[in-house]
Amino acid sequence: MSENGVTVIIIPPPTANGPLHIGHLSGPFLASDIAARAAKARGERVLAMAGVDVGQNYIPKMAKAKGVDVEELIDRNRSEILEAFHRGHIHYDAFVDPQEGEYRRVIAEMLTDMVRRGGVTMSEETLYGCADCGSTLHHSYVEGLCSWCGEPSSGGSCERCGGYTSTDTLVDPVCACCGGAARPFVASVPMLRLEDFRPQLEEIWRSAELPRPVRDLIARYSSTELPAIPLAYPTDWGIEGTGPLAGMRVDAYVEVGLSWLYGVARALDETADTLDACVQAWSEVDALWQFHGIDNTFWFIAFWPALYAAAGLERAPLRGLVVNEFYTLDGEKFSTSRNHAVWAHEFLASEDPRLVRLYLAWDRPDRAQTDFTRESFEAFRDFAEPLLSDAGDSEVSVAQLPPSLVPAERQRGERALELVGFDVALAARSLLSLLAAGTRERGPLLTALTGAEA
Repeated sequence: MSENGVTVIIIPPPTANGPLHIGHLSGPFLASDIAARAAKARGERVLAMAGVDVGQNYIPKMAKAKGVDVEELIDRNRSEILEAFHRGHIHYDAFVDPQEGEYRRVIAEMLTDMVRRGGVTMSEETLYGCADCGSTLHHSYVEGLCSWCGEPSSGGSCERCGGYTSTDTLVDPVCACCGGAARPFVASVPMLRLEDFRPQLEEIWRSAELPRPVRDLIARYSSTELPAIPLAYPTDWGIEGTGPLAGMRVDAYVEVGLSWLYGVARALDETADTLDACVQAWSEVDALWQFHGIDNTFWFIAFWPALYAAAGLERAPLRGLVVNEFYTLDGEKFSTSRNHAVWAHEFLASEDPRLVRLYLAWDRPDRAQTDFTRESFEAFRDFAEPLLSDAGDSEVSVAQLPPSLVPAERQRGERALELVGFDVALAARSLLSLLAAGTRERGPLLTALTGAEA
């Protein structure tokens, strides 16, 4: 990293179709906070960026299913998401509020400028609507089978293989709202043709720090044509388009990508409110690190880098991705719709947040899926709570490290929190070893993992 360059760490914006559960917390949300804390402790110039996603059409679909007002649903879920952030000591330096009028205006105008300048082209495309209810079939409004792995999937990306999915690519797509058949129609929409940006993407794929599952997906796209993706739709949810995009709504994934472009720029230059100004402000960014679940891999490794290139960023800022596998609950997938979850804001209110953070770091589904059970958490809590009671001043009977090994263990833990080779589970084990050895830890390892003040 250059002497004055900014390292941007993205805390991904949770979708406000439900509160955060601890499956979410165990993945990108806690990890990104830990990484930002550790980088700041090393003296790096860090900007941690957060927000909330209200553009996904999962939200009106959920509101309709629950029979509640959509704005009330957003407000309640947003409040509980931010409560989980607060109780979990997840800090950020900048927050993008998608419900501010200025934000919505700037995002719409940024996409319009991209079209007018030719970075994005308008073209006549075949889209699909429901033959029964008339919904435009995209994202959560469509369901079918992934054409690559055969798993059930909605539009966006496949949870199993991480590949791009749409009504075009799904096998036997139907309306997820009413079950109606997909009916084609033609519309003029803005298109991002990822294949046009393959040279920039391949440069990122060569140089960025990427885990093996990400490289597995890249290998598949290296031997097949990258998709062309609409950036706005004639649909019922999202930011309303302007100019040539009037009558359409900005695609949710476009909004999220542009929200980072805008939010980071505003944190660096509070006057930035145009595409040009945002691109200029990003010249201060030396490295971009993003944290996400395995199911969103396509968007992070292909779509958003291409979107930034189309927006005018000449130098690809992506330095690396930190990716987690799924965290299950009692052997089954967490599910907001089925209420199979342990809600983060409630759990953090009833348990010591330091222990929750440390347990989820220790049990993180990093290189493989892991499973949460109450019994395992309680056993960990009973073991670790005395160790944290006075940061190492404990009577717990455990095998202790010889004093001569303490410096090496501390160094191992701190190195595990460096962005290159980030391994929060290893760092948690190092901290536990140090505490069990009777050390009175007060340094960055304890602070980053537990969120406790130094």
